[in-house]
Amino acid sequence: MKRYTRRALLGASIVAAGSGVLSACSGNDAQPEAGPTGHRGNAHSGGGFVPKGPKGYVNPSDPEVLTAERRRGPGPVRRFTLTATETSLDLGGRTVRSWAYGDTLPGKEVRITAGDVLDLTLANHLGEATTLHSHGVRMRCDMDGVPGLTQPSIQPGADFRYRFAVPHPGTYWLHSHSGMQLDRGLYAPLIVEDPKEPLSYDKEWVVVLDDWVDGVSGSTPDGVLAQLRGGKAAPMDMGEGPAHHGPGGDGSNGDSDSSPRAYAGPSRVLRESHSRVLHSMGGNVDYPHYLINGRLPKAPTVFRARPGDRIRLRIINAGGDTAFRVALAGHEMTVTHTDGYPVEHTTTDALLLGMAERYDVLVTAKDGVFPLVALAEGKDAQAMAVLRTSGGSVPPPTAYPDELDGMLVPARRLVPHESVALSDDEPDREMRIKLTGGMEKFNWGFDHEPYSIQKRIPIREGERVRISLINATDMWHPVHLHGHTFALTGIDAVGARKDTAHVLPHRKLVIDFYADNPGLWMLHCHNQYHSESGMMTILGYRK
Repeated sequence: MKRYTRRALLGASIVAAGSGVLSACSGNDAQPEAGPTGHRGNAHSGGGFVPKGPKGYVNPSDPEVLTAERRRGPGPVRRFTLTATETSLDLGGRTVRSWAYGDTLPGKEVRITAGDVLDLTLANHLGEATTLHSHGVRMRCDMDGVPGLTQPSIQPGADFRYRFAVPHPGTYWLHSHSGMQLDRGLYAPLIVEDPKEPLSYDKEWVVVLDDWVDGVSGSTPDGVLAQLRGGKAAPMDMGEGPAHHGPGGDGSNGDSDSSPRAYAGPSRVLRESHSRVLHSMGGNVDYPHYLINGRLPKAPTVFRARPGDRIRLRIINAGGDTAFRVALAGHEMTVTHTDGYPVEHTTTDALLLGMAERYDVLVTAKDGVFPLVALAEGKDAQAMAVLRTSGGSVPPPTAYPDELDGMLVPARRLVPHESVALSDDEPDREMRIKLTGGMEKFNWGFDHEPYSIQKRIPIREGERVRISLINATDMWHPVHLHGHTFALTGIDAVGARKDTAHVLPHRKLVIDFYADNPGLWMLHCHNQYHSESGMMTILGYRK
């Protein structure tokens, strides 16, 4: 078995990727401070952004943040440009107008090596403000991409330059962190290679899962949110005026109010749904389409390999409201990483990915044509791609591998690799956060309060923090912590390292992490419709 090469990997990424607007170069250079570039009318100056809120906390560009960034060290600079724009997207026989990075879905992959400095300029060609979040990366706070908290929004026609060291390898992704934009097409894979890669494999297949509603029969994610909320605007203080920006970027509520335009298209509210695995409804939104690498099951992407090839799949759930159960027909999967961090190798038939979760697996390709199926949990629908190693017809879009009903290894049973395992030290700070709200009023929040830019949950640098997330709702929630990775903490052991994990209804999830990255960091549900309805809060480092 040969060891993979960078050339081989770059030739074997997302099969569906086309000509997205992205460029890159490398080298060591001394560049000015990152931030708004000043191009095309951006009136903001780089650095020093101070959000609204109480004093006594480390702000996004404070000296403590810069000191932590220096500890991550300088490295070769890798420069990219992404353009957020309105475009037409071919989903495989169905063309929709939506927003994307460039003209592909997903956006074209960004690939760097651990130790590099990522220098990424986002050009906003949309009609409203936006930002970009590098999901799962432990970066400097003022590059985190949360509008009103870590940076001002990037206005239409302006650019923003994100520049930060990336110390840890793994499978990550880029997405908008503004309103409901993620549930359009504003996302792309971010792959950080390991310069000392311990795995041996022949090919790599990046698999991006998504649920799709934008542009179908007049629907938009903002309109769906308005349907779920019964026409009520989201009750959040984002620090920059209303939480949703209208088409003109003027801060008006746009499609998030009760205007007739907000209800364009059929109702997308999911009424009847249940997932045995999630112990609740599968989600809140009845999507018309489910995609793998931007394609419908009737016109799937095809990944070509040879029998016997060892393939590394990097699977990313970019969906807004859907957990996917994933299996490759005729194959066992060996789990090697979750959310970018290695685990002791574990074989399974299927995997469950909540929104924003990632898993890396190894498979040894058999001879034939095999469907890779992502079942939309509790929604009676699926997405599909194809692994081809020889001749034969493409499986039908309804193909259902037996492995979907086979062994399913949950994240809590994965054992972290010893190189990333947290010790079993006792925490310095413990807190309980209750997940609250319900479908009837769609009033999701933490501790019965909606998100406010003015509120902070205090922690201090150097602490080991334990958070008990108590789900007091009838729904499951994938919870994401920015700027850190946490360990899933059980009764007897400290488990796998992750940045996103789901909490089942009326259950508790306990997470431990080290407060080693000063700043202001979001903790939120990664169901876009829940977070935009208030299920977000801020962990703030005290001065």
